[in-house]
Amino acid sequence: MKLKYIIVGFISTLLISGCSESFLEVDSPTDETIDTYFTTEAHIQEAVVAAYEPLHWPDWAMSEYNPINIMSDIMADDIWVGGQDKTDNKNWHLMMNYESLPNYVIKGIWTDAYSGVKRCNDVIKYLGWCDNISTENENYYKAQALALKVFYYNWLWKFWGNIPYYEENLSSPFIADQISADSVYTNMINNLETVINMDAFPMKETADNYGRVTKAMVYMLYAEIVMYQKDESRYATALSYMEEIINSGQYSLASDFTGIFLESGEWGSGSIYEVIYKDDDAVRSWDNPLYPGGTILPTLISPHSWADGTDGHDQGWGFCPVRQSTYDMYEEGDTRRDATCWNAAAVGDYNHRYQDTGFFLEKYAALTGNNEDQKADAQLNWNNNLRIYRYAETLLNAAELLVRTSGSMTDASTYLNLVHHRAGLTDNVSPTIDNIIKERHLEFVGEGKRYWDLIRTDKAESTLVPDEFGYRTNTWSNSKKYLPIPQSEIDAANGTLVQNNY
Repeated sequence: MKLKYIIVGFISTLLISGCSESFLEVDSPTDETIDTYFTTEAHIQEAVVAAYEPLHWPDWAMSEYNPINIMSDIMADDIWVGGQDKTDNKNWHLMMNYESLPNYVIKGIWTDAYSGVKRCNDVIKYLGWCDNISTENENYYKAQALALKVFYYNWLWKFWGNIPYYEENLSSPFIADQISADSVYTNMINNLETVINMDAFPMKETADNYGRVTKAMVYMLYAEIVMYQKDESRYATALSYMEEIINSGQYSLASDFTGIFLESGEWGSGSIYEVIYKDDDAVRSWDNPLYPGGTILPTLISPHSWADGTDGHDQGWGFCPVRQSTYDMYEEGDTRRDATCWNAAAVGDYNHRYQDTGFFLEKYAALTGNNEDQKADAQLNWNNNLRIYRYAETLLNAAELLVRTSGSMTDASTYLNLVHHRAGLTDNVSPTIDNIIKERHLEFVGEGKRYWDLIRTDKAESTLVPDEFGYRTNTWSNSKKYLPIPQSEIDAANGTLVQNNY
């Protein structure tokens, strides 16, 4: 079943905001209580679908615009924040300059992530109440919940580090122990290793199940957090998982990079995991942003007052213009350049807003007609799936891990140059860490990878420095690795949360 089109009507939604909780009252259509309702497999499936829903929320929920990929990239060196001025999405501008404040920080992602954790824990709890379910299906549902829980904690771990962590949902007074970032990592990796040992997923899903967790998605998540933690003891295992994906033959690089981010490119040969957004009968609205539907990301990052339809594009709000230096880093003939950096200034008129460069992120641009089938608010319902993991990253992970483990340089070169040559470049690149990170930079602009790559390779402090325009005036330092915990969470925790440095 496609996750996008299932609406769970019964489940009481418990939104966890850090250490505090509140119920949204939902009347049961059957007058059943939770502990009697979740005793059938059909209802367990509803709970599983509910566990996926917070994946869709960060772009607009909890009264904040916080698309995960953009929140990462504004702290890197490829895009500006833009908008009307420095007060427009003020928390974004503060993040870009490494001066976030507890009252001006992306607290919506905090709430979205803990909502996802809560729903995943629900699935595992409800499975204990369910009668007449096969061991195979029980493992499948539990494995999805565990994998998604790690995915949500990964958001929290990267942005905040030292966070409240729990494996079972909280009871009154809803206070969880805050643990160190290293301890969060240990818990996440243990859960992922449990999932992998359960062997409950196919390497790749069929079209009817696009959007569900797969073995390849879990492997990619494992490699991501192991490499970010710089856990050398698990590099060989992560490498074996990358090679298992490669050797499976179920994924390959799309021959044309320019088509990857079109609707026709969704779930293509190189797609390992995507968060599904669709405009077909989409009912997401300003009044109900958690309803199923499309995404607001193209509205956020497309030119303001653009003449709709010009060059096949529609208008947006002018956030996140691509830097001139990002366009300039591509070699002539690299097909990724124009597929990444749309030169809007060269083809049309629009309102040049703050930090405008003329370039916008083509990967998620508002394309004419991509929201025409929605039924609610057009700006919220673009059909662009959010690409989370692509096969190109599998290849580059494998190349990097081979170098770091003194493995086959022949294989590392092969993997690196498959990505390099797919971009239309004919030279061969030597498999060094610097070259691999450079290739990742070229490949993944706007996909939320660059900032974390700079941190894990110890390049952030030398790269993320004041710019010539006076937009970024601070230099990144290790003390800025974690955002301040939202003040509302500090207040609600009754003295049990220790604030991060900021």
